[in-house]
Amino acid sequence: MDLVAHMINDTAELYKWTLTVADKRVEKWTLMQSPLPTLAISTLYLLFVWLGPKWMRNREPFQLRPWLIGYNFGMVILNFYIFKELILATRAARYSYICQSVNYSEDVNEMRIASALWWYYVSKGIEYIDTVCFILRKKFSQVTFLHVYHHCSMFTLWWIGIKWVPGGQSFFGAHMNALIHVIMYLYYGLAACGPQFQKYLWWKRYLTVLQLVQFHIAIGHTVLSLYIDCPFPKWMHWTLIVYVITFIFLFANFYYQTYKQPKKESVKATKVVANGTVTNGVTNQDRMMVVENGRKKKGRAKRE
Repeated sequence: MDLVAHMINDTAELYKWTLTVADKRVEKWTLMQSPLPTLAISTLYLLFVWLGPKWMRNREPFQLRPWLIGYNFGMVILNFYIFKELILATRAARYSYICQSVNYSEDVNEMRIASALWWYYVSKGIEYIDTVCFILRKKFSQVTFLHVYHHCSMFTLWWIGIKWVPGGQSFFGAHMNALIHVIMYLYYGLAACGPQFQKYLWWKRYLTVLQLVQFHIAIGHTVLSLYIDCPFPKWMHWTLIVYVITFIFLFANFYYQTYKQPKKESVKATKVVANGTVTNGVTNQDRMMVVENGRKKKGRAKRE
C-alpha cells in the first residue's frame, strides 16, 4: 500500500510540474482548466457504448433522418471553419510546413491558430454523437473497436495537445484531418438525405483511402521533423508516431474486411440453395413457379 501511495503522490507531483510548463494562454478556456471534464465525457461515452445496445435491444430503432442531415452538414461547416482558420492564420504567421516551433505569444495570428486547434479538439468531442446515433438506430455493427478507439482517443489525447502545444507542428495534422472530415461528413449528410442521392455516393471507399494517405503523410512529416531536430517537443513526435501506426493497421484491416474480403463471400452466397434465396439473380420461388407453369402447359397439350 505504501508503494501505491508513493506512486500516486509522484504522479500528482509530476502533473503539478507539467502545469508549470503548460500554455498559459489556454488555461482559462472551456474544458482546459482540468482534464477531469474531458475524462468524464469520455467515460460517459464508453458507458453508453456498453449499456446503449442493451437498452435498445427490445426497442424499435429511432428514425433520425432530419437530425442526421442537420448534424452531418453542421459538422461539414465546423470542419471547414477549422481548416480555413488554420490555413489563413498559419499563412499570415508564415508557418513552415517542414518545421515549426510553438510561439506562445499573444500575437493575433498565434491566438487564431490556438483557437482553431481548440475548436478541433471540441469537434472530436462532438463526434461522439456519431456513435450515439449508430446505437439509437440499432446499427450495432458500425460500433467496432476501430470506431470507438478512434473517437475516444482523439478527444482525450487532443486535450493534451491543446494544453501544452496549441500551435507549431500541431497545426499540420489538424488541418489535414479537418479537410478530410469535410469530405466525410458531406458524404454522410448526402447519404442521410435518402436513396435518391445514392447514385452520387460511389466514392465511400475512397474516404478510407484518404485517411490512410493522411496517416502516412503524418508519419513522414513527423519522422522528418525528428531527423532535422525540429525544436518541437520530442515526446509529442514519438507519441504521434506510435499512435498513427495503430491507426494504419486498424484502418488497413477495415479496408480489407470491407472492400476486399466480402467479394469472395458474395460469390459463395449466390451458390446457396434455400427457400427464398437468390441464386444467380433468381429465387427458388421463381424456379418453382417456372416448373409449375411448365407442368400446366404440358397438361393442356395432352388434353388437346
